[in-house]
Amino acid sequence: MPGITVRNLLFVSAYTGLGGGESVQLNLMRALDRQRFRLHLVCPREGQLPAAARELGVRVHLLPYRPATAWFVPAIWTRLPVAGRLANLIRAEGIAAVHSDYHSLPFAAAAAQNAGVPVIWNAMGWWFPARPWQRRFFREQVTQIIAITRAVRDRWLAASGNFLPPERVQVIVPGVDSDQFHPAVDGSPVRERLSIGPDVPLVGMIARFQRVKGHDIFQAMARRVTAELPAARFVVAGENVFGVAKDEAYKREMLAAAQTDPLLRERLTYLGFWEDARQVIAACDVVVCPSRFESLGMVHLESMAMARPVVSMNNGGPAETVVDGETGFLVPPEDPQALADRVLTLLRDPALRARMGAAGRARVLTHYTAAGYAQALAHLIETLG
Repeated sequence: MPGITVRNLLFVSAYTGLGGGESVQLNLMRALDRQRFRLHLVCPREGQLPAAARELGVRVHLLPYRPATAWFVPAIWTRLPVAGRLANLIRAEGIAAVHSDYHSLPFAAAAAQNAGVPVIWNAMGWWFPARPWQRRFFREQVTQIIAITRAVRDRWLAASGNFLPPERVQVIVPGVDSDQFHPAVDGSPVRERLSIGPDVPLVGMIARFQRVKGHDIFQAMARRVTAELPAARFVVAGENVFGVAKDEAYKREMLAAAQTDPLLRERLTYLGFWEDARQVIAACDVVVCPSRFESLGMVHLESMAMARPVVSMNNGGPAETVVDGETGFLVPPEDPQALADRVLTLLRDPALRARMGAAGRARVLTHYTAAGYAQALAHLIETLG
C-alpha cells in the first residue's frame, strides 16, 4: 500500500521444537501485519518450529550453529564465524531489525551491530542472569531488552545485580489468538479417547515433561481429588519435546508412578503429544497448572481464552495473568492439597466454573491477545529504527 514501509524482521531461535516460548513466537508471527512486516526465521537445523513457521509464510533460513551457554564470554562468542554469516544474511535480505532468543543472542547482537540494525532480546525467563563479564554486552550491544512479564524483568535484574535500571527492560506480555482459542472448540475427541461421556468430571494439564512443570504435583493432587470424588478423571498432554535425557528420565518416572498407583491407574491418562491442544482444554472442566515456576504460562492464557477456569501455583507469570477468585485460583507452590481443594470446589460448582470461565475470556480479550502483543512489538520496532 502507498505510504507504508514494509520492514524485514528476522527472528533467531536456537530452539527447533515447540515449547511455550516457541508458541509465543508463532503467535506473534501469525499476528504481525504482513503489510508492515516481511518475516524471516533463522534456526540451526530443521524441526517443528521452522516447519510451523513455513506454514505461516515465514521465510526460513537454516544456519548451523552451536547455541550459546549461560557462561558465554562476549569477547569470544561474538567473534565466532556464525556471527559473520548472520551479518551477511541480514544485509542480503535487507533485515531492518533482529528479534533473538537468549541462546542466539551473542551472534545475533554482533551480527546486528555489524550490519547497523537494532537487536531485541526477548527475555523469556530469569534463569540466565547477566554475569559480571557479560554486563557490558547487555548494556551496549543489545539495543532493547523486553521481558514477557514483570516477574521475569524483576527477577532477571535482581539475579544480574541490578546493573540496569528497570525502565531499560520493557515488559510486553504475549497473547493468544482469541479467534483460535475460543469456548466453542470441540473437546469430544479427547473424551472419546478416554472413553468417557460429557458429564464425567475431567481435570487436565498440558506441559512438556520437565520436573519444573510439576507432573508429580499433579499426580499428588489427583490422588487427593479422587479420594473425595471417585468419579473424577485426569488427563495430561505433552511430550519431552526437546529430547533432553533428564527430562526423558522424569517422563519415565511419572508414567511408571501413574501405572503402579491403584488410585490413578484407571483414572489418569497420559496422552503424549496431542496435535491440537485446544481439544484438550475444551474437554476439561478445570485446567491445572502445577509448575514449580512459570515465567508466563501460555496454557493459562489459552485456557482462559477458552473460558476454562485455571488452578495454578501462585508463582511468577501466573500471579500476574490469573486473578485469584475471579478467573481461577492461585495456590502456594508445591502444595498439592491446596490444588486439590480448589479443584474440588470447581468440580462441585458448575455455576462457579461458568462465571470464572467467562471472566477469564474477558480478561484475555482485554489484556492478552496476540494482536495486542504484535501491535506493541511493531510499535517498538518502528520506534527503534
